[in-house]
Amino acid sequence: MQILLVPGFMLDAEMWSDVRPALARFGHLVDVDTARDISIGAMAERATGSLTGPAIVIGFSMGGYVAREITYRAPDRIRGLALVATSSRSNTPQPATPVGRTGFRELSRSAVVRSLHPDHRSDELIARVQRMSSRLGGEVFERQSRLRRDDDTERLREIACPTLVVAAAQDELRSIEESRTLHDQIPGSAMTIIEQSGHLIPLEQPARLISAFSAAFEELLSPGN
Repeated sequence: MQILLVPGFMLDAEMWSDVRPALARFGHLVDVDTARDISIGAMAERATGSLTGPAIVIGFSMGGYVAREITYRAPDRIRGLALVATSSRSNTPQPATPVGRTGFRELSRSAVVRSLHPDHRSDELIARVQRMSSRLGGEVFERQSRLRRDDDTERLREIACPTLVVAAAQDELRSIEESRTLHDQIPGSAMTIIEQSGHLIPLEQPARLISAFSAAFEELLSPGN
């Protein structure tokens, strides 16, 4: 079983590091590259090309849009889907000032703080998130800021695989209502609300997130699948 991990806006594979050891027991982990493409569809196409067999797709925030698009494109190969702190609503891309003028180095401290529960706003965790954005750099910041995310609420009923929707109780960026829409529209889906967490659930509450994955995908994640 492949397990595709799709990160969020200006985040890289490091965001999964605290859940990676547990997930690696159940399958081959594949980090989906969201840094090179200019559309959700292109990101999904690149990821679909990496599939070699049945897979579970786990998408966080922006990555949830990519994860659903992968599922729409390869329904016969996606055996499970997890949508973490994400939405089906459209967004209005923000015009990004060219990097040469902004001198982008990393996400601002205030932006990162807003993504975290008050109990988790440590210098260490904030710096960890900022380092991810610094590694990706200004060109990726421009591309992802301009990225169009279309509303796919009307398509959610096409998703037939076991699906888990995960929301954070104290998320200031994505509402529980948005997660409930995903849950209500995806047939047979399960939903979990994780307490004491802001938007960055994989970094803030990795143990609770793994527990949610294990409960939802117990059969799929059994060794040998």
